[in-house]
Amino acid sequence: MVARALHLVRHGEVHNPAAVVYERLPDFRLSERGRAMAAATADWLADKPVHRLIASPLLRTQQSAQPIADTFGLPIEPDERVIEAGNRFAGRNVRESVRRDPRELALFRNPLRPSWGEAFVDVRDRMRLAVLEALRAGDPAHDVVIVSHQLPIWMVHRSVIGAPLAHDPRRRRCALSSVTTFAIRQGRVVETGYEDPAGALRIGAVDQGAT
Repeated sequence: MVARALHLVRHGEVHNPAAVVYERLPDFRLSERGRAMAAATADWLADKPVHRLIASPLLRTQQSAQPIADTFGLPIEPDERVIEAGNRFAGRNVRESVRRDPRELALFRNPLRPSWGEAFVDVRDRMRLAVLEALRAGDPAHDVVIVSHQLPIWMVHRSVIGAPLAHDPRRRRCALSSVTTFAIRQGRVVETGYEDPAGALRIGAVDQGAT
């Protein structure tokens, strides 16, 4: 048996006044707007038969998962496989780093890998394992939620639709607190929907520092 559906949820807006790449740094929390975004997504999920909740262990994803946990009375299961992608610019503002030291441009020598961080194929592989395991451990009457990060979710999307993993980061369809839904159909994982429950809250939101 497999779960009815799996919802990959991105975390909400992060408090990041210096616009640094927060990557896997431990203390980047949701902003007040980000908390409202997480609550909006929990409200959208409220009529779904969610019976399991998994999240990246980082603070911003744990905080984003909490309203969902409260809604369904579920524990939050941490899973390192759905964590943010590694990035060599962690803790730094990319534009400022390159302006101060043009040698940093060498980190952008291969955007197809990418050369500045964890390889796309590695992100895809760990996310695929987590998604498949969660789907296959479920049952047809229930849904699973995984709260993760933009790039890992986008790697699942591109893998499932058969698109090249290399892409333009500016064109990712993975908004703050968005929900990308997958299911197993005829033995394969397919994408079944994309929703933006917090879209109205994004006016003025800062979506920086992510990879």
